[in-house]
Amino acid sequence: MKTILIMTFCILSSNVMNATVSLPSFFTDNMVLQQKSAVPFWGESDGKSITIMTSWDKKTYKTEVTNGKWNVVLKTPVYGGPYTININDGTIKTLNNVLIGEVWLCSGQSNMEMPLEGWGKINNFKQEIETANYPQIRLLQAEHIESTLPLNTIKVQQEGWNVCSPKTIADFSATAYFFAKKLYNEKKIPIGLIHSSWGGTLIEAWTSSGALSTIHDFDNEIQAMKSQTDAAALLQKYNADMADWEMKLTGADKGFETGKVIWATPTFDDSSWKTMRLPSFFDSNGLGNFDGVVWFRKKFTVTDSSIDFSLNYYADDDDTIWINGNYIGETKGYNIERHYTIPSKFLKKGENTITIRVFDGAGNGGVYGAENFSLKSAKESILLAGNWKYLIGADSKDLPVKPYLAQGQNRPSAIYNAMIAPLLDYKIKGVIWYQGESNAERAYQYQTLFPMLINDWRAKFKDKNLPFFFVQLANYKERKKQPAASDWAELREAQFLTLKLPNTGMAVTTDIGIAEDIHPKNKQDVGGRLANIALAKVYNTKIDYLGPLYKSYTIKFNTVTIDFNFNENIKAKDGVLKGFSIAGSDQKFYWADAKIVNGKVEVYAQDVPNPVAVRYNWADNPDGNLTNASGLPASSFRTDVWPGITYEKK
Repeated sequence: MKTILIMTFCILSSNVMNATVSLPSFFTDNMVLQQKSAVPFWGESDGKSITIMTSWDKKTYKTEVTNGKWNVVLKTPVYGGPYTININDGTIKTLNNVLIGEVWLCSGQSNMEMPLEGWGKINNFKQEIETANYPQIRLLQAEHIESTLPLNTIKVQQEGWNVCSPKTIADFSATAYFFAKKLYNEKKIPIGLIHSSWGGTLIEAWTSSGALSTIHDFDNEIQAMKSQTDAAALLQKYNADMADWEMKLTGADKGFETGKVIWATPTFDDSSWKTMRLPSFFDSNGLGNFDGVVWFRKKFTVTDSSIDFSLNYYADDDDTIWINGNYIGETKGYNIERHYTIPSKFLKKGENTITIRVFDGAGNGGVYGAENFSLKSAKESILLAGNWKYLIGADSKDLPVKPYLAQGQNRPSAIYNAMIAPLLDYKIKGVIWYQGESNAERAYQYQTLFPMLINDWRAKFKDKNLPFFFVQLANYKERKKQPAASDWAELREAQFLTLKLPNTGMAVTTDIGIAEDIHPKNKQDVGGRLANIALAKVYNTKIDYLGPLYKSYTIKFNTVTIDFNFNENIKAKDGVLKGFSIAGSDQKFYWADAKIVNGKVEVYAQDVPNPVAVRYNWADNPDGNLTNASGLPASSFRTDVWPGITYEKK
């Protein structure tokens, strides 16, 4: 009997020693679990059973391990903590410093991703970081990962959840932080932020393939993700189309003659060219929303031409560089730092000429990001920052549309699979979203894609009323003197129309953008406005959270009268009302006069005696000043349904 007992003990001890609990990357110390909820909690083990004890209620949960996997549902109380969770499969694993509170998923592209410091450097970032002592706010940062199929776990930074502090906040989403900061200061409830965003990404990459397949706009790309044969055929066609397009670009570029570079030769006469300071974006230096090729030239003096020089900078999107007419190199990609070596054999003592050819396909274009824009050798540094000669080589308007192939993270559903799907069973309170810039050229399609994403996520998170609050695109690009078509205005319209979905909210930001920077530095107000929406719609706080929203219009004689929701104390923020344009049946818009009468806006213009349509803030970079008691800006809108410049673009 004694021998049997000893053998049994040894066997049991062996099982205990070998059993190992494995948890998903988001179940760690410092995490936040959603309050007053049934919270799924799961993992893996090579044991036979699991016992879990939660310190907030001293309750014990027992479950069997099946095929190495186990799961339970934990009941969470009202907010509080810190607590512990013990998981025992023979070996005890303890999660410490766990809070019960509100969990928000923060997603989108670069303006959501933009950190307080790092590449973002928001307004007053040093002080904001120094004062970020919020132990009741917790941070989970997802890594950039894409996948052809849905994954089970997400890759995270810092080994999981972190307590918000000056040491942890610098590289975290500024918008998400200021959202949580406002919520916590108002409600004193622990806040967990799951930040899963990726700069430069398209909305279809964040949507499941099942949802996308219902509209058939991405069938070829989705099929290519499933089949290597289809993917290879798609890539082959793209490469052929791209080679043809680049030949047409070179043919249209005045800097070439019969395929030979003319504007890079040192003897070329550039005296008639205009000047522009570099580094800078040419969009904000007189070229407006220009897309195409711009050539830059500058003379510089070398005292010792016997050694090589180096040159580092960023260009948006693609660049080619020559020294004294000699080809040095080229790079494609707006976010790739250039590292060029200038061989001494191409230099001469005295005056030399550098030429940079920049192609921009969309958004900003130019040479940027070089804090010390200089040619450097072991013996000298030659400053290149300052005035350069420039001339347009080719305008994209004169070319066919550039071929496009969704690759990497921008393939339909690729980011959803890796950065959203693994989170679907993690109980959350709601979503904040900041995205749309990358889809502006297909804004009309966004009217379908955006509500599709929201409905898709709600279905996948098993919460048909999941709060979903988003940021309407900020003002950006050169301000136009006359009313004009705008894809950014059309994207804002798609966002505005998405408010038809229940339990959504939109933070309007057309008053805090920057003309020359697609990444506005004022993320304090962005996060604060999102928080105000959440406070009003989720936490039943009486607070102003939205400016006027277009409701309806009537026409009488030469005047169009606009009615609004959220029209309490509707007014001009400063001076007289501006931002309104008006058109007759010819669809030609003129700037209009506007005044407030009995809580409505009357719009009229001498040039339009028989108006049929009004638009407000319909521009990339509008300057309208309509507001209400909240002081928040009115959303842009239009009363017409005439096809815009993105109509039918897919």
